[in-house]
Amino acid sequence: MNVYVTHLATFLPNAPVSNDDIEKVLGRVNDQPSMARARVLRNNGIKQRHYAIDPETGKATHDNAQLTAEVVRALASQAGLSVHDLGLLAVGTASPDQLIPAHGSMVHGELGGPPLEVFTSAGACCASMGALKFAAMAVASGHSRRAVVTGSELMSPLMRASHFGPELASRLQALEADPHLAFEHEFLRWMLSDGAGACLLEPTPRENSPLPQLKIEWVESLSFAGELQTCMVHLARLQGERAVGWKQVEPAEWLKGGFFNVGQDARQLARHIGPFMGDALQKVLSTKALEADQVDWLLPHISSNFFRGEISRQLQRIGFPVPDERVFTNLATVGNVGTASVFMMLDELIRSGRAQRGQKILCVIPESARFAAAFSLLTVC
Repeated sequence: MNVYVTHLATFLPNAPVSNDDIEKVLGRVNDQPSMARARVLRNNGIKQRHYAIDPETGKATHDNAQLTAEVVRALASQAGLSVHDLGLLAVGTASPDQLIPAHGSMVHGELGGPPLEVFTSAGACCASMGALKFAAMAVASGHSRRAVVTGSELMSPLMRASHFGPELASRLQALEADPHLAFEHEFLRWMLSDGAGACLLEPTPRENSPLPQLKIEWVESLSFAGELQTCMVHLARLQGERAVGWKQVEPAEWLKGGFFNVGQDARQLARHIGPFMGDALQKVLSTKALEADQVDWLLPHISSNFFRGEISRQLQRIGFPVPDERVFTNLATVGNVGTASVFMMLDELIRSGRAQRGQKILCVIPESARFAAAFSLLTVC
């Protein structure tokens, strides 16, 4: 595949928010300090993150389309291009501003300019890798002269204390003994944040580039939805082994039933995320000529530092051990930014000067929504 990542960019809104200041920005649910905050933050290892919220006024500073447009503008500026020279815009997100129009169309609208081919990849953390694969195939085939690929998330509106009020009021009215936020929603308040990452794809590397560029060797993905149940939902509620969507209930239930909250079965996550990721990588590697000692950098998208040890155990299990010193993540400093995380990791690694010509980078993106995984192998050039 003759496709190269010639530039990378990251956009993080506003100043970083420390662990001590999260509730100052998002608010306290039910006007009470969180019961899960300390435990979740201790496990996830995140020290700071960014929110598209003005901490002084509490008002939104960006929507998702605006975050994505900002990173595209930054990418174009670095590459010496106009946003009108993109060729193809391929976007991925788990948190679009609306279902219709598609996220890509809204980003194009923010950017302005003439007609443009736009592709929107929907889903959860693997969505940006779906966009990357589509764009890489388009450039490799000659269908597009260049492509911009983005991953972006706007999760802070869903994490604000006021967002949970109707559900809590409903539980109080039902005379529940413990009217606290369900843990499936509570722990995600300390895990998710906002931002956007992007990369520029071109058929040949650029001459005299100040930073290393990356050759895309392959992009692969696998879904395990045929074997595993739903684990993470939005606009739905988990009821037993089924996800009941918002369209299946009366409008009066949407708010008090928590359908607009992001929820995750943390127990199912802990049980399946490691083994399924290992199985997925093993299946992909069975078709590739790649050995563990050829991987110079492993970039795992992890929602919590808790899973870093699990990844190591799974790599050992499938006979593909990668030493810890070759694992690179910036989770602690930028947080879990979903679809944007892989591009943010690549951007920081390349700018750090640690990635050297000829080295191979393996990106690993497990997705827990209904368990899928995406992988990409890149060569530094």
